[in-house]
Amino acid sequence: MENKFDLGIIGAGPAGYIAAFQARAKGMSVVLFEKDKVGGVCLNKGCIPTKAILHSAEIYEEMKCSSDLGITCSDVSVDYAKVVERKDKIVEKLRKSLELSLKNVGVVTINAEATLTRISDFRGVQVEIQPSLIGRGKYLIKADGEIYECEKIITATGSEPRDFENLRFDHEFILSSDDILNLKTLPKTILIIGSGAIGVEWARIFSAFDVEVTIVEMAEHLLPSADIEVSKRVERIFKSKKIKTYMANSVEKIEDKKVYLSSGEVLEPELVLLAAGRKPNPLDNALSCIGDACGKIQLAHFAIKQAVAEIAGVEFNENLVPSVVYGCPEIAWVGKREQDLEEGTYKKSSILISAIGKSHCDNCTEGFIKILSQNGKIVGAHIVAREASALIQEITIAMQNNVSIDDLKKVCFAHPTYSEGIFECLFR
Repeated sequence: MENKFDLGIIGAGPAGYIAAFQARAKGMSVVLFEKDKVGGVCLNKGCIPTKAILHSAEIYEEMKCSSDLGITCSDVSVDYAKVVERKDKIVEKLRKSLELSLKNVGVVTINAEATLTRISDFRGVQVEIQPSLIGRGKYLIKADGEIYECEKIITATGSEPRDFENLRFDHEFILSSDDILNLKTLPKTILIIGSGAIGVEWARIFSAFDVEVTIVEMAEHLLPSADIEVSKRVERIFKSKKIKTYMANSVEKIEDKKVYLSSGEVLEPELVLLAAGRKPNPLDNALSCIGDACGKIQLAHFAIKQAVAEIAGVEFNENLVPSVVYGCPEIAWVGKREQDLEEGTYKKSSILISAIGKSHCDNCTEGFIKILSQNGKIVGAHIVAREASALIQEITIAMQNNVSIDDLKKVCFAHPTYSEGIFECLFR
């Protein structure tokens, strides 16, 4: 058989393509299968396209308030079709770059759906058995009429938007996070079901573009996976932006473009975005895998670290995976939440972002930095601020390396920066 490889990878999202790069660096021959587009959800339907649109929304929102900065902008308007066109160009450019990088390092990429069996010789008779995450022995992968023989297999088949038996995507009125990326015109009103990262980011995008936004959330607070103080701050920010929220509420049914809530209200939005998370999409129910499909933490950087751990053997602490929700201000956290800690067993230090000079220069004074510690070590951090995504990484590095608060106080933080807010927070 000519198509023989040391490693076969099914799925070319962050987990899959990073595993491919790592394996080639170790001298392994690699074949990578992807039935859709290289880059997976993150590049094509998630992180990158959403942030591209979000940036346009933030610029538009700043331009509407530019007079506060001494700049007069007249006739500011949105051509949303061009916003989407820019998003598409960014995604295409990054995807082509990734495809070229894979080719240049010698990864064979097959753009076709793959099916997998493992062939084992049992008393001279070949039988199919279930494979494991990285299997030992020969595997056969069938794709586009060809058969590929691989010594080991990694499956990284991603996830897909989640809907429910009584609330299905129709891709016209009830949209998924995939559908919402392809809108060419903005609605006047939209209802967002769910206030996780996807729901919050799209609420910010639409609100910035002057769309009337309503959120329905089953939990008692927005962004329920976050620290309670973060959730409350997001609620305050959304209230100031006139984003209407229905918390501790749910959608009972949708009929004739009317949305019936469990609280009795009936809403009539132009569109509905169902942002209730994503469900794993494993190759087989009995098959272990990495990335979103493994059903653990559905974040691209978690998938990347899993891939590195599998190929290079570089372990990482799964309890120290930072989370970021984008927009202005950004929201980021790592480690334990305050509601997870027993009262009296920890110290809380916090500082308002408005106490940091850089925030006034940037006209972004909303938010705070909160650090939770036990026995002189940081156990959790929660930030609402511009550049929170960068700030949380500084704290994650300290936590990962078991750096004490006393040692962090010895670090010289540049001024004026948001980072110095971490330094000041340590002394409170």
